[in-house]
Amino acid sequence: MHFSSAHEASRLQLNAQGQLRHFLTTEGLSRAQLTEILDTAEGFIDPVSGAIVNRPLLAGRTVMNLFFEASTRTRTTFEVAAKRLSADVLNIDISKSSTSKGETLRDMLWNLEAMTADIFVVRHGDSGAAHFIAGQVTPQVAVINAGDGRHAHPTQAMLDMLTIRRHAGAFENLVVAIIGDIRHSRVARSEIHALQTLGAKEIRVIGPRTLLPKGFELMGVQLCENMETGLRDVDVAIALRIQNERMDSALLPGAEEFYSLYGLTRDKLKHAKPDVFVMHPGPINRGVEIESEVADGAQSLILKQVNYGIAVRMAVLTLAMQGQLAVRG
Repeated sequence: MHFSSAHEASRLQLNAQGQLRHFLTTEGLSRAQLTEILDTAEGFIDPVSGAIVNRPLLAGRTVMNLFFEASTRTRTTFEVAAKRLSADVLNIDISKSSTSKGETLRDMLWNLEAMTADIFVVRHGDSGAAHFIAGQVTPQVAVINAGDGRHAHPTQAMLDMLTIRRHAGAFENLVVAIIGDIRHSRVARSEIHALQTLGAKEIRVIGPRTLLPKGFELMGVQLCENMETGLRDVDVAIALRIQNERMDSALLPGAEEFYSLYGLTRDKLKHAKPDVFVMHPGPINRGVEIESEVADGAQSLILKQVNYGIAVRMAVLTLAMQGQLAVRG
């Protein structure tokens, strides 16, 4: 399963009025559409305390988390977001479902739809899986991509965009660096599309040549193999998680050497702007991608990202449900 066409993604994601009906990728969405997600998320954050507020906008609706790939953090934040919207939430244990006993994915979806599901939150190891499911469900069901293969992780990208906008300011003035395994990262892809659409001044990706994807230069992204060059005068530095299986492959020499060359440390951050903000999608491998003093330091926004993630997922669930109701007429 693979969908590479931004036009195809847009066709699936939007209803006839241009409203979000599924959220599958940041690619192909307009600046106004991405900004609507950010603005809606802001509405769920108390302006004084910064706490996430409850709104019963999905009362009587059912959100089903279909996680074919494990991710406690993402699943939990979607569950918290749905419950704060007063939705009923079901976590489907795919490993114990009948798909592992021979039932097809289509059969499983039809059975879940018959249980009056309104929204499927889908995490899958195959690129394009969320698009495939969005193409199979009835018009009454919205599909939210919670990460698919190496393709996209749009809600992670948008919570990072909200974090950047709230703390670093207007995108047009910002130089943003993404560090680590760019080649295999669905987070990096979704962030690059979002940053470009929102008008970031400059986007740099930093990592060893084996983990820098070919063709990214054509997207207007600057590829850097050297941390000093890549971090020079950046406003925001985003360290990506290195998967353990990459450390055991020929793509990387080892955790210690990666940390020496590409770990985000206080010394390396001296090349960035003095007020640089540090981010990481989590979970963190301390001493591999990032130094503990940096992860826990005053310029770190990592815990803010987790908090804003609830607001962004509340926004996406709300907007997708509104888009589905418009389809139903």
